[in-house]
Amino acid sequence: MRQSIFFVFIWVLSYLFVPLHPEMKKEIKAALFDLDGVVFDTEPQYTKFWGAQCREFHPEQPGLEHVIKGQTLTQIYERYFTADGLASQQPLITRRLNEFEAQMNYDYVAGFEDFVSVLRQRGIKTAVVTSSNVPKMESVYKHHPEFKSLFDAILTSEDFERSKPDPDCYLKAAARFGAAPAECVVFEDSFNGLKSGRAAAMYVVGLATTNAADDIRPFCDEVISNYVGFDWQILDL
Repeated sequence: MRQSIFFVFIWVLSYLFVPLHPEMKKEIKAALFDLDGVVFDTEPQYTKFWGAQCREFHPEQPGLEHVIKGQTLTQIYERYFTADGLASQQPLITRRLNEFEAQMNYDYVAGFEDFVSVLRQRGIKTAVVTSSNVPKMESVYKHHPEFKSLFDAILTSEDFERSKPDPDCYLKAAARFGAAPAECVVFEDSFNGLKSGRAAAMYVVGLATTNAADDIRPFCDEVISNYVGFDWQILDL
């Protein structure tokens, strides 16, 4: 009897500790990318644009352009451009934004194209999960006709009800591929985006393109400056 109990005990221990073996890595089914600051090195341009708008309409809130990163345009308007008669300024800001985005430089973050190509060759699904809207994406497609071919799905602000830092957008992207949160890796740069990935219970890689590496480190599992030489297999998944 004691011998039987002993073997059952050993079996339970082996079952519990198998997932902790260093060679038993989790299978990654999907890589989910934010757009600005993650796929494209555009965040400095957006910081300049929104910095000008915020100084004009919200001089009492210095640095507001950093707070709104990762939020949809609709939410930015609802939260910061509705009270005190600012709703009437929304069409003006929208026109300025559309003109600005049509002239922006959409340069890929260094190494991104090669990195995403390797992922797809290995059967990992790829998706853009962005707070940008469809009109913005039309500008992207004009600058980069090949863009859609890099991803299995593109989710924009029209595809989810709540924007980052809420996890809604990343959970919807995972569901699109039939993947569990633990099977997804999120690539983000903004604090709202990093928090969104964390809230979705996904592995989060932070891009130090918008904020300093030391500042974003507490909100992600891994920090990189770009994709040059980056191998997803080295991640501590």
